[in-house]
Amino acid sequence: MPVDYEINAHKYWNNFYKIHENGFFKDRHWLFTEFPELAPSQNQNHLKDWFLENKRSEVPECRNNEDGPSLIMEEQHKCSSKSLEHKTETPPVEENVTQKISDLEICAEEFPGSSATYRILEVGCGVGNTVFPILQTNNDPGLFVYCCDFSSTAIELVQTNPEYDPSRCFAFVHDLCDEEKSYPVPKGSLDIIILIFVLSAIVPDKMQKAINRLSRLLKPGGMMLLRDYGRYDMAQLRFKKGQCLSGNFYVRGDGTRVYFFTQEELDTLFTTAGLEKVQNLVDRRLQVNRGKQLTMYRVWIQCKYCKPLLSSTS
Repeated sequence: MPVDYEINAHKYWNNFYKIHENGFFKDRHWLFTEFPELAPSQNQNHLKDWFLENKRSEVPECRNNEDGPSLIMEEQHKCSSKSLEHKTETPPVEENVTQKISDLEICAEEFPGSSATYRILEVGCGVGNTVFPILQTNNDPGLFVYCCDFSSTAIELVQTNPEYDPSRCFAFVHDLCDEEKSYPVPKGSLDIIILIFVLSAIVPDKMQKAINRLSRLLKPGGMMLLRDYGRYDMAQLRFKKGQCLSGNFYVRGDGTRVYFFTQEELDTLFTTAGLEKVQNLVDRRLQVNRGKQLTMYRVWIQCKYCKPLLSSTS
């Protein structure tokens, strides 16, 4: 049975989006609170200040936001100041030459968004609940957003959305686990990669290679942003006997699957892929559905990992 869920995974996700279309998930406007990297370019100075402030504070204060209780900082390590400030500092001559050569390699082949100065890729974009808020909020003329999903039905819904602008966005079908299929951008060309409740949907054994491939697409100093299900989230505790496919990996009633992470597991995935920890925190929330008189304890994990500005071998 687990083999069936793997072989027919695309069928289950296509059915999900055929049933719900774009009415299941809400637009994630909380993105810019938790991930200021996605906001307009004028907010980049705010981002740098945020990193430096947290670096000075050994016990970071909890932050409140409109979605619920404060985030709980469990662990937090920072990128080197070089990788955070590389956009504003004047690099050494050697770095200038290296960067120019790198730019020539990227520009040698035209690709969607090749003229952009800030490139964001969302993997597992669904019907665009992350992509469209970014396009609506971030008016940076140099911005280009790529988005892909396993489901061709989801991508069709993105492309037919009135907000979809081919001059600023490129949506495509892609299997995160397909080792043979390449992404439509060169290595070292992306500033941001977003993974929101998507890594948990694939087989645990395939997660590391998927993250390794994505890591190679990041520019030096580029960032990978993740938000996903944490261990002992309400959704995990509500699964019934027979729905567990393997350790902490379950199948829902509609055939889609979900894994529940620990902070340590995610840290291993990202650091093994050559990335450095910027943030790895647990977001615990108590949600109350007054209509159904239900109390729900949610556990999510939020991570930010960056690609070192210079490789250790240089």
